[in-house]
Amino acid sequence: MSTKFVVLIPARLASTRLPDKPLADIAGVPMVVRVAQRARESTAERVVVAGDDARIIDACKAHGVEALLTRKDHASGSDRLSEACAQLGLADDAIVVNVQGDEPLIDPSLIDAVAQTLSEHPGAAMSTAAHAIDSPQEFTNPNVVKTVLDANGYALYFSRAPIPWWRDGFADGGPNKLPLSPPALRHIGIYGYRAGFVRQFPSLPPAPVESTEALEQLRALWHGHRIAVHVSEHAPGPGIDTPEDLARVRALFGAG
Repeated sequence: MSTKFVVLIPARLASTRLPDKPLADIAGVPMVVRVAQRARESTAERVVVAGDDARIIDACKAHGVEALLTRKDHASGSDRLSEACAQLGLADDAIVVNVQGDEPLIDPSLIDAVAQTLSEHPGAAMSTAAHAIDSPQEFTNPNVVKTVLDANGYALYFSRAPIPWWRDGFADGGPNKLPLSPPALRHIGIYGYRAGFVRQFPSLPPAPVESTEALEQLRALWHGHRIAVHVSEHAPGPGIDTPEDLARVRALFGAG
C-alpha cells in the first residue's frame, strides 16, 4: 500500500542570479509548472504550489496546477511551507514532501521514496535523500553537502566538509580517493515532513551549527529531531540556479 502524502512546491519570484525564476520559460511552460507536472507523476494525492506573487498563482492556474498565495516576507522556504500547511488545514500527522521549485527534472520515484521513508520511520520528524559520491573532487567540494547515517538510516550529521574522514586512508596527504565503508553520501535537497513539525519548525531557534555550516536542516538535529534518509542509486537531475543552468535544461526539453 502506497504512502499518502501531499507535495508542496514553494516558489519565490525574487532571485538574485535568475530574476523571476519560477516563471522562466521551458519549452513553452513556466518552470514551476514543469516541476508540478513532474511531481504529479509521483503517487502524491495532491500537488500544490505555494507562491509569493500573484503572477506565479496565475501561471499555475492557467496550466491546471493548484496554487495558493503566501506572504512575501518569509525568511525561508520552511516558513512558506508552514503557512501553506496552515492554509490547507493539513492534519499534524499528514506527510508533506517539499519539492524545490527549480527542479523540473526531478525523478517522481524519488518523491515517492522520500514520503515512504518518513512513513517507515515513525521516530523521524523529517526525511530526505542522498546518493553515493563517485569522485574525490565532489567529496571535497564545500558546495556539495555530505551526510553520515546511523545503523537505522537516520542522519547523524550534515556537513560541507568531507565526511566521513577516512583517517588511515587519507594519511598520505588528503582525500584523493573515497572512503570505502561507509561510503561518502551526497545530500539531495528534497524533504519529507509531518505537517505538525512543519508548523513547529519556524519557531525553533536557529542553531549555532546551522549558522556555521549554512545548512537549515541542522536546526532539526540540534533540537533533537530525527531525519530519516533514503539512499538513492542515482544522482538527481540538474536543478536551475543560473542562466547557464536554465539554458542546459531548455536544451534537454528541446531535445525531448
